[in-house]
Amino acid sequence: MLLVSDESHLCGAYFMDQKYIPRVAPHWRTDADLPVMRQAREELDEFFRGQRRRFTVPVNPRGTAFQRRVWQLLAAIPYGVTVSYGDLARQLGSARHARAVGSATGRNPLSVIVPCHRVLGAGGSLTGYAGGLQRKRALLCLEGIHQA
Repeated sequence: MLLVSDESHLCGAYFMDQKYIPRVAPHWRTDADLPVMRQAREELDEFFRGQRRRFTVPVNPRGTAFQRRVWQLLAAIPYGVTVSYGDLARQLGSARHARAVGSATGRNPLSVIVPCHRVLGAGGSLTGYAGGLQRKRALLCLEGIHQA
């Protein structure tokens, strides 16, 4: 994974082959010893070992106001629970915005930490994941949610 920070907050956690991964800019620097980077790595390792259900690393995702509202809803989805894009749209005030919610979900810059993998299509269908459907299925399985 590519982890990106502003030195005090995690701004991105991307699978190396996912859609919408940012290009590494020339002014970026590598500093794995930053406390926020160490914490993010430790918490992700614990999650993938099945030892963590919630992330506490400070985050500061960059996006539009609408995207940030969607990402806040995603962050509130409990471990082992799924919701639909329509459910999230209703929480935002209109079921008609399910496609916009799907678009914002796809642009989530904090894969796994902001759990967009817990969002399913209508009727529980496995749809859309910037990190790939096989990865989404594996993340759900890790949380005890089995998808066909």
